[in-house]
Amino acid sequence: MVLGQPDLAAETIGGGELANRAAGLITVQPLRARGRVRLPRGVRRMFGPLVFLFLWWLFTKTGVLSKVALAPPQSVASAGWHLIVDGTLISAIWASLQRVLWGFLIGGVIAITLALLAGLFRLGEDLVDATMGMLRTVPWVGLIPLFVVWFGIGERPKIALVALGVTFPLYINTYAGIRNVDAGLVETGTSLGLGRWGLIRHVVLPGALPGALVGLRYSLGIAWLALVFAEQINASNGIGYLMNNAENYFETNVIILCLVVYAILGLTTDLIVRLLIRYLLPWRTSYEGT
Repeated sequence: MVLGQPDLAAETIGGGELANRAAGLITVQPLRARGRVRLPRGVRRMFGPLVFLFLWWLFTKTGVLSKVALAPPQSVASAGWHLIVDGTLISAIWASLQRVLWGFLIGGVIAITLALLAGLFRLGEDLVDATMGMLRTVPWVGLIPLFVVWFGIGERPKIALVALGVTFPLYINTYAGIRNVDAGLVETGTSLGLGRWGLIRHVVLPGALPGALVGLRYSLGIAWLALVFAEQINASNGIGYLMNNAENYFETNVIILCLVVYAILGLTTDLIVRLLIRYLLPWRTSYEGT
């Protein structure tokens, strides 16, 4: 041991703190390691909805909001319980869910097929992309009267409207994902001996997957939005049917209940896609905030 120098053996054995003090060094800990109490993320995520629910109850209780114009939360919950007990709400959710599933399946197949044609082949791009770019600017809600003329007033116009709402965001994001694949990866695959279909399978499609999943998330959200409009077309069942009946009898509690059900179903499908993204893209890291 040299006089005036820190004992290196002390640090090796476990006296690192003493050695740091002898050298005049200060150990800096990260902010999260300083003993600050942090609520779980699940609790923090529930804080906003609970505050909104409390303010809703408070404003209706004090008369700031008329109970005729906006039913209080307890009235909405009571209506929901009665509709669940008699099976009406479950039947309506199932009918609406079938429309979304069929519309999403049809729109998804069309969108993925067209995106692959336009993204992988220049001829496909020339034939497809300009047409899709033109059609996506048409407000699809304005096509409801035309769909009624084409498909009648049964289930087909409702499913067609959902499919149309799904097609464009899924097509745009999948096509952009294909065309935004890093050219360096393509060159690397070519130098390793991959042919055209090998590049598509092992480089292009995996590289386009993040964009396609983003499109999937957007399209599912738009599917539920399209369903809200679709179920105004002479619906005989479904959540929109319950809303129309409630409107005729000025039952704002049932109307709000249906809107809440739409929101819960949309959030559920969004959560499924987010879990799917985590499963399929574990290698993709992103900024999650501080």
